[in-house]
Amino acid sequence: MEQSAVNYVSMPPEWAPHERTWMSFPPPNDTFGAEGSATLRRARIAWTAVANTIARYESVTVVASSSDAATAAEMLGSDIEILEAPLDDAWMRDSGPTFVHGTDDQLVAVNWIFNGWGAQSWAAWEHDAQLGHFVSEQAGTPTSDSPLVNEGGAFHVDGKGTGLLTDTVQLDPDRNRNATKASVENEIHAQLGTNHAVWLPRGLTRDYDGFGTRGHVDIVASFTEPGSVLLHRQDNPDHPDHEVSKQLRHTLEQAVDA
Repeated sequence: MEQSAVNYVSMPPEWAPHERTWMSFPPPNDTFGAEGSATLRRARIAWTAVANTIARYESVTVVASSSDAATAAEMLGSDIEILEAPLDDAWMRDSGPTFVHGTDDQLVAVNWIFNGWGAQSWAAWEHDAQLGHFVSEQAGTPTSDSPLVNEGGAFHVDGKGTGLLTDTVQLDPDRNRNATKASVENEIHAQLGTNHAVWLPRGLTRDYDGFGTRGHVDIVASFTEPGSVLLHRQDNPDHPDHEVSKQLRHTLEQAVDA
């Protein structure tokens, strides 16, 4: 894996001010259910509630499949922009681009390779693999294409040079077969402007069952400020994540940041 040639400096942390949120509207599929199903209806109600809440504070753009655009417009209302594009699923954080700041403070969209969270049998990604380019074009930003199979929920940054990664995601042979920690770090640092990575050994147990992502960091740990991490906690000794949480805490306690 070759390091990409980039000319920008950093991805802001999750708590930094921003102007717009991008979302996808849930299409009928294996995870949400068939058209007309109660499960799909519940998912769309939940997505709508999130979008409308965010829209009270900043602009929101929702991408919907053409066959779902009328339903999206009816549910979301006039305050939210709706764009039409083919979709397989509705996890924009994972299949969409990662926005970073350029050296001239211009936004740049990092387009990771998306392959359905490691080409999982239940996933489809023909359309979602094109979503990064679609969003960057609609946003009017330059695009940096990465050779790394990666998802937005698979890393977290503190805005001061440190990133959280997971062994079972970036080093997943169904994502990046020949990758090493060194090659992954080179590409992550080049694209996000980080210079230090903290590797967690794994994610939560349920994330490896059924429709999971095989270890996304965004359901396990997140920076709250540089040098401070909020970590999932499981106090029930009979729960499989009791030992997982202890292992992750030990890893972070032994780690340093940039």
